[in-house]
Amino acid sequence: MKATMEDDRNQPATKGDLLDMRSEFNGNLLDMRNVLDGNLLSLKDELIEAIRDGQTEVLRAFYGFSQTVLDRFKEQDETEAAIKRRMATLESRVFEIEKRLNIPPSGI
Repeated sequence: MKATMEDDRNQPATKGDLLDMRSEFNGNLLDMRNVLDGNLLSLKDELIEAIRDGQTEVLRAFYGFSQTVLDRFKEQDETEAAIKRRMATLESRVFEIEKRLNIPPSGI
């Protein structure tokens, strides 16, 4: 059985021992790189998902705000229409009174 560097630390290393160590080291580096690449891809996916979740929350908030503004505009439009109807009713009543009293309408 061949003795390796691990068996006897006092023995000189051979070129074969160094090549074996280099090969093992490169294999370990490749394994670590694959793990890191996998972790980076996973982090990238998590980051993309977090950004999309944030966008979704912003859009939901915006849509809620938009609905509130639309409701307010609708309410203001309805109020304005009611005021115009009341003004038209008052104007027609004043006109009828002026007609009965034979007062010429004022040209406002």
